Amino acid sequence: METTKPIQLDDKSIKQSVFFEMLDVPVYCNLLWSDQQGARNCPKGDIRLVFYPDTGMIKNIAFDPSKLGYSQDYENSLHYSPRFQQYAQSLADSLVSRHDLYDKDIIEIGSGKGDFLVSLCELGNNRGVGFDPSYIPRTEHGGMNDRVKFIQDFYSDKYQEYKADLICCRQTLEHIPNPSDLLIPLRKAIGDSIETAVFFEVPNGLHTFRNMAIWDIIYEHCCYFVPISMEKAFASCGFQVQLKNESFGGQFLCLEALPSSDTAPNTTYDSEHDHNIQSLLEDISTFTGKFDALVKDWGKRLAEIKQSGKKVVAWGAGSKGVTFLNIFKEYDVVQYIVDLNPRKTGMYVAGTGQEIVQPDFLKEYQPDIVIIMNPIYENEIKNSVMDMGIAPEFLSA
Repeated sequence: METTKPIQLDDKSIKQSVFFEMLDVPVYCNLLWSDQQGARNCPKGDIRLVFYPDTGMIKNIAFDPSKLGYSQDYENSLHYSPRFQQYAQSLADSLVSRHDLYDKDIIEIGSGKGDFLVSLCELGNNRGVGFDPSYIPRTEHGGMNDRVKFIQDFYSDKYQEYKADLICCRQTLEHIPNPSDLLIPLRKAIGDSIETAVFFEVPNGLHTFRNMAIWDIIYEHCCYFVPISMEKAFASCGFQVQLKNESFGGQFLCLEALPSSDTAPNTTYDSEHDHNIQSLLEDISTFTGKFDALVKDWGKRLAEIKQSGKKVVAWGAGSKGVTFLNIFKEYDVVQYIVDLNPRKTGMYVAGTGQEIVQPDFLKEYQPDIVIIMNPIYENEIKNSVMDMGIAPEFLSA
């Protein structure tokens, strides 16, 4: 796939084509910081988003990959949430059933801490290989050592000898400046095994820019996909898209594809493509204004809370929580942020330095307000808090 460019190429027109900016933001949202000052002094970068109508892609043209280097200190696992576990288990069940994954070989690119790959292998007595530089050996996976192998590295063409019946990749493609840098070597590695299916999951750009899920905009995400841009990326790299759909309350975009035996990429997009692009253009043209209005509304709300002297915590120390706290850091209202992931406990939020605490902390702290960073977890969070005998006001970000 060729690297796309804005419609005009001179520096002035590129600057004019930037439809949204967010400057001096943490380059990592999920890197664990063990000291507060280090968290506040974390590496920063700029976000300048450009929309490419020819592909439907949205990219951060200020992204500098040299600023990033994923290590074992990177922690973005959501599997401690029962709501997310339910989603992941349902997805694994569906993939195993739909692709007849029984006694088969599975590769996961960007396997994180390995929970999803282990689930796929447990469900169908499968064999798995996971690639992720941030992987840390876990005792709870010890019983799968004979069937699951993790390689603490990025997937690349040097691992072409690994073959699979299913290759999955979740929440990883959006971290790669040019998707073809992963998809072309992947297609080459599959070779003539045209029955090898691939499954990819990414954040849904439509949810971010149409539904104003603005806390999802982070430096690590250098690309934002919508259905048309996902399909074009895969078609241009030798895949035939079989299925694409939204999942997890519309927050994720999923795609399944098979290797195409046709060497000429399928790039025929008709009036439906034009309609989708035009619709996205309309969303983008109003995004900055809506973003500013939402930030202004929240700023007013936080100023009133600060004036009242109420104690506030946020819930969810992932990307959404980090973005929210960094946008409103001058209000200095939220002192703590709750997260179920025990590896984050006692660590500090990049850019702002709030301490990350376990839910039990709230019994002692007795907050007046809990800000829920992801509304899909609202019922889970409310039930957990009420079970402690606490009755704060809940606000959904």
